[in-house]
Amino acid sequence: MQKYMTLLKEHQIKITPQRLAIIELMDRYGHISVRDIYEKIKATFPSLSLATVYKNINAMMDSDFIKELKIVGQDNKYELAKERHSHLICQKCGMIEDVHIDTQGLQKSIPVESGFRVAETSVQFFGTCKQCAS
Repeated sequence: MQKYMTLLKEHQIKITPQRLAIIELMDRYGHISVRDIYEKIKATFPSLSLATVYKNINAMMDSDFIKELKIVGQDNKYELAKERHSHLICQKCGMIEDVHIDTQGLQKSIPVESGFRVAETSVQFFGTCKQCAS
């Protein structure tokens, strides 16, 4: 719990029991939707509303503490901000796995070829995970 408190302080985010619980879930599950967060912590915080979970998520996103992962056909997922990475997404079970791919070359070549300035890169690979394939 101390590491979560330190992370919140580093990002100048007010420490609350609800935020600590949200962060703990993100750390445990890696990628999690707001609805899943709400379902998992509502027993601990019975007065907590889904709107409050969204408000906390948005506050932490504004501080670049967490990142949003948009996946077509699924609820948006959220993860703790970390080094740049891409995602492997299983189309059968919905599993999401981080994968590190060097996109620097692409980011540098796009402005040269098209004049387009890349602000952010998000790469997602869809397929079948090891468990579903066997």
